[in-house]
Amino acid sequence: MPLLVVGSVALDSIETPTETRENVLGGSAVYFSYAASYFTSVRLVGVVGDDWPEAHTELLRSRDIDTAGLKALPGTKTFRWRGKYFDDMNTRETLDVQLNAMGRFDPVLPDEFRRSKFLFLANGSTDLQLKVLDQCPGASLRVADTMDLWIRSQPEQLSELLRRIDGLVLNDSEARLLTGDDNLVRAGHKVRERGPKFVVIKKGEHGAMFFSRHETYVLPAYPTARVVDPTGAGDSFAGGMMGYLAEQDNFDPRTLKEAMAYGILVASFTVEDFSLDRLRKIERADLEHRMEEYRRMLSF
Repeated sequence: MPLLVVGSVALDSIETPTETRENVLGGSAVYFSYAASYFTSVRLVGVVGDDWPEAHTELLRSRDIDTAGLKALPGTKTFRWRGKYFDDMNTRETLDVQLNAMGRFDPVLPDEFRRSKFLFLANGSTDLQLKVLDQCPGASLRVADTMDLWIRSQPEQLSELLRRIDGLVLNDSEARLLTGDDNLVRAGHKVRERGPKFVVIKKGEHGAMFFSRHETYVLPAYPTARVVDPTGAGDSFAGGMMGYLAEQDNFDPRTLKEAMAYGILVASFTVEDFSLDRLRKIERADLEHRMEEYRRMLSF
């Protein structure tokens, strides 16, 4: 089933302890789309400026990603993010953010996109996410991401969003901020009680936690020895998870658990190089091979 994602499309500049890359392809919707494309066709909605390289659009199209919803705003520049990672590769500092075209992003979805059964609202303002929800009344699975900025600045809108979505994906610090509870098990259930049928808390190198009314579990991260650039790992996780759900065309408990595992594995490839460079070198067979290793790792 086609999967719709709405979110940021960016040019990133990244500093790590060993290397710096300037103006590489990034953005939540980009990482999500590429990760999901291993499993299903993807419809991407985003905005770019005059400086956007056409080669990036062609790359996305090469993965069966429909870019009809990727619009260029004349006279603007593409959203840019600059960040620095420290020695542990978990801690990072945002050095500069330029919203540019993203600051004027007001998506109007193509008619075909509005009929998408699976919808993911990637990181962006909660107001924007609600506008997209209004345009997709027939979606059967609606999942969103959020971040500390929107938790602090748009609490009322976020409360409405939680009541209208089926699933929420966020990281551990965001879950603590949203609930005021340092215990992640309690925090996960508190978020779920505000509306979503399920909540996924990303824990970086420690995997992910799942919460629904009937079950709670933790899946560990795949042990990746070579971490080059963690940027986009969380978005890749969400893309892998949602892509698998769309491929299976269901989201029953077993499929959700399998989907989370595939999300973890796609993210484990993402961190092994800058931008999409590692993902461009793998195919579905590589994911399946790593899944076999992951299953053996979890068996006891």
